Amino acid sequence: MWFFITLIEKFEYYVKNNVDMLKEIMKRTYEKAEECIRTNYYGTQRVTQSLLPLLQLSPSSRIVNVSSLRGQLKNIHNHQVKAELENVGELTEEKLDKILQRFLRDFKEDKLGANGWPVIASAYKVSKAAVNAYTRIIARKFPHFLVNYVHPGLVKTDSTCNTGEMTAEEGGRAPVKLALLPDGSPSGLYFHEMDVSTF
Repeated sequence: MWFFITLIEKFEYYVKNNVDMLKEIMKRTYEKAEECIRTNYYGTQRVTQSLLPLLQLSPSSRIVNVSSLRGQLKNIHNHQVKAELENVGELTEEKLDKILQRFLRDFKEDKLGANGWPVIASAYKVSKAAVNAYTRIIARKFPHFLVNYVHPGLVKTDSTCNTGEMTAEEGGRAPVKLALLPDGSPSGLYFHEMDVSTF
């Protein structure tokens, strides 16, 4: 769906000389932005909420959300939003919903750049930043769970037009590793493939 992220990474040198092509690739509709937020963030949230009653029955519950390096906060230039997302101690699902509503409003009003949102792959980046923040909220709410999120790497899949650097099996290693962490391991962290990274 958002294959253009990979295209930009793989063909950056080409795109620099083809600005019109880049503009066409980056053109997204409000409906597509809504769909991206709904799928990536609200889909993750709904699955998690559905499974929480079962997870609470286990002494060794694990939640591993698949994210993206595009969801790191360094991609959000709106200082207020960035500060809200960083403040996991005060961040709530309701506040996160309001942030996403602001993003969609700014998207609809064509004010992304003016209001510090990412302009390229904006909905994808914001949706993954929301998944990351939500993962930290759940880790805080359920300290007896191990809850982490991971960028598995650039995987050869349909959504990357098979231009990734690793197979699906290789891309699955990091999420499986996190799911198998021993009790007492860190929670609420972002992993870039197999290594802890900054959110």
